[in-house]
Amino acid sequence: MSVTTAFADGIVHNFVGGEFAEPDSRSLFDNINPATGDLAGRVHEAGAALVDRAVRSARDALAGPWSSWTVNDRTALLRRAADRIQERFEEFVAAEVRDTGKPVTHARDVDVARAIANFRAFADVVGAAGQASFLTELPDGRRALNYAIRKPLGVVAVVVPWNLPLLLLTWKVAPALACGNTVVVKPSEETPSTAALLAEVLREAGLPAGVYNVVHGFGGGSAGESLTTHPGIDGVTFTGSTATGSHVMRTVAGRVRPVSFELGGKNAAVVFADADLDATLDGLRRSIFSNTGQVCLCTERVYVQRPIFDDVVDGLAARARELTLGDPLSETTTTGPLISRAHRDKVLTYFSLAREAGATTVVGGGVPSMAPALDGGSWIEPTIWVGLGQQDRPMRDEVFGPVAGVIPFDSEEEAIALANDTEYGLASSVWTSDLTRGHRVAQAMRVGMSWVNTWFLRDLRSPFGGMGLSGIGREGGEASLHFYTEPTNVCVQL
Repeated sequence: MSVTTAFADGIVHNFVGGEFAEPDSRSLFDNINPATGDLAGRVHEAGAALVDRAVRSARDALAGPWSSWTVNDRTALLRRAADRIQERFEEFVAAEVRDTGKPVTHARDVDVARAIANFRAFADVVGAAGQASFLTELPDGRRALNYAIRKPLGVVAVVVPWNLPLLLLTWKVAPALACGNTVVVKPSEETPSTAALLAEVLREAGLPAGVYNVVHGFGGGSAGESLTTHPGIDGVTFTGSTATGSHVMRTVAGRVRPVSFELGGKNAAVVFADADLDATLDGLRRSIFSNTGQVCLCTERVYVQRPIFDDVVDGLAARARELTLGDPLSETTTTGPLISRAHRDKVLTYFSLAREAGATTVVGGGVPSMAPALDGGSWIEPTIWVGLGQQDRPMRDEVFGPVAGVIPFDSEEEAIALANDTEYGLASSVWTSDLTRGHRVAQAMRVGMSWVNTWFLRDLRSPFGGMGLSGIGREGGEASLHFYTEPTNVCVQL
């Protein structure tokens, strides 16, 4: 019997060539609800043969009817997809909450809402993009018209993480499709559901078979490795850990395939003594604890000018204690679990390292007691440390949890040096009532995105990406066009 829906028989299915694939019993793995530790369902792991089918399907679609779709056709499809997600909004919310354990309010207000915005924004950006042209006049009197046309990159491997599954998936898929590419998506094994559900939506919106494919599984020795090593892939866009990104880069280097990587971060906040204290503390509460600290942009290092150091530490502790850990489906819950027990074990090692380094745990520092229905989940306490040194591992390594170390500084120059003393370079925030200084310090940050008196405020037309160990390339707005298309210059002698 054919599979017609993403979650038929309690299984999250692969999507290849416009159809959901029928699994066999030997290719299933568990999908665990991180809030309870209970089994949420099973997932069909794609073997090498199914990944090959997906890539071949994408290549066939690239040369098929999809190639004749105009920019207007493709952008109209993106808008229809946005409308379909809006119509099935609560289905997407439920899938995100089930996979991630995040509060339902976060899934509604951030994840699914942003997915809709991604499709609409890139429809606007690509629809408005023009072609560059210029007139050339040579010294010998010859004249020529030069213009560039942008063609699809080809078949793009889209590999996305578990922390913001739908948001980051649509952030990549929307511009890839708008530019005329076909895609093979490999979602995290921890959060497979919304990638499969999106397949239903895109099929409903009229996307031709083979343009969007989903293969589930793990990294090495599984779907991830089969996909990124496949010779039929023309480029890879990846969001995830720096170590995995480095491995993928080595994998595609021999075939000289372009990559776009948004990797880890060890992001700093710099708080000056003249900052609006309440507004700053509210902003830091979001930047440290949002999504249980599992956002690449979250703040894990806070540098505070010495006159207000104690006030900031006390204020952060008070705001951490106000957070509500609980049932993700409750409207009053502010903070969910970590994604898995394995990830919690990793975060807890940094709790131990902080104690060994002589840090004082101002708030948190352990595993909370939860209601019986939730005590099997991957819960952890929001945590603030003081007394860490700049070279201690909790201040150097990306923890990816609801943690931050707070360190005092005296001068602007010292603050900039401390903030830039990292191998990462994704984001920063500067908090001050002196906007001249805000501009100056934000520009001095060695990061891809620097906020002043705010955090996670995004214009989807602006370039996004990191420096150093935080990645390669930029996406967003016209920057996405530079990755998802290849320019061909045409020169016509006049």
